[in-house]
Amino acid sequence: MTEKRDYYEVLGVQRNASKDEIKDAYRKLALQYHPDRNKSPGAEEKFKEISEAYAVLSDDQKRQQYDMLGHAGFDQRYTSEDIFRGTDFDSVFRDMGFGDIFRTFFGGGFGGGFGGERVNRGQDLAYDLTITLGEAARGAEKDVVILRTEKCDVCGGSGAKPGTSPRVCPRCGGAGQVQNMRKSAFGTFVQVTPCPQCKGKGTIIDTPCSNCRGSGLVEKQRKISVRIPAGIDEGYQLRLRGEGEMVTDGEPGDLYVVVNIRPDPQFMREGDDLWYVATITFPQAALGADITVPTLEGPTAVKIHPGTQAGEVLTLRGKGMPHFRAYGRGDLNVRIGISVPEKLTSQERVLIEQLAREFGSEVQKHRFPF
Repeated sequence: MTEKRDYYEVLGVQRNASKDEIKDAYRKLALQYHPDRNKSPGAEEKFKEISEAYAVLSDDQKRQQYDMLGHAGFDQRYTSEDIFRGTDFDSVFRDMGFGDIFRTFFGGGFGGGFGGERVNRGQDLAYDLTITLGEAARGAEKDVVILRTEKCDVCGGSGAKPGTSPRVCPRCGGAGQVQNMRKSAFGTFVQVTPCPQCKGKGTIIDTPCSNCRGSGLVEKQRKISVRIPAGIDEGYQLRLRGEGEMVTDGEPGDLYVVVNIRPDPQFMREGDDLWYVATITFPQAALGADITVPTLEGPTAVKIHPGTQAGEVLTLRGKGMPHFRAYGRGDLNVRIGISVPEKLTSQERVLIEQLAREFGSEVQKHRFPF
């Protein structure tokens, strides 16, 4: 599989380019590589590539995700359908008659500007979920409570008062769209727009439902169970298809659960590795000792060899975080710290002074007792 090029490189723009600059760059390249105008080999694939780049960089949310994650992380979260859904190609090529080419290449189900039927889709929702490091390591089932729009229980989503029904719009005949013939320098083409009388619904409600006031939708609070996979990292987004806002005549949006991991009092995470600071005494460092350190599974014994220095790192293989979406685990790195007493008894001071003389070290004389 060919590795994808950077979207900014594809369009030839800087990473801080404005929306207008991105739009202008795409329009220029699309005119150059449009298969109806460019019959050279590779023009069609080039047109697809620049159209995908524009679909991502023209959308604030997708662009932010791409800037943060790059191709590898972005492609895990967005399918081809997700990338093109809602992209407004009409405004780029208005009056140029390019509608059919988008339907041919990308299909008519992405919600905008391909000359095919527009798919009505509810808004996506986002929820911030905070979990512990232990829950991130083991995986967990968590309940989240969201407020979202759902179909009205009284009218069943029709928007009409029970006992009545919406009537077909006389302007569009129920299609929800009207067609207008337009001419341009490239020829005559048909522009399809939402019906102005029914606002694209295809029906007109004479007696609205009193519960939803004719919208067919109401706000409801829902509890949704979310499965947290083992090894998940900070900032990862879990996508729950169909759990977003609902619409009366289309598919619901999605719910994106953004995972935040609460700082742990013992461990610091670095990728799939964990770090822990074990503080020992000078005699333990000099003579060696057996100590106990915590792990995700519970306490484990660690041998301190004689002559261990402050800052030395002992690595416990496979005691870190599980690899997310892969086998194996990271490591637990134990950094050694040496505790120095802040106060000494008279006997302790005498003994340490004797040890210092053995090492040939000068001892500072204090005029006050301890």
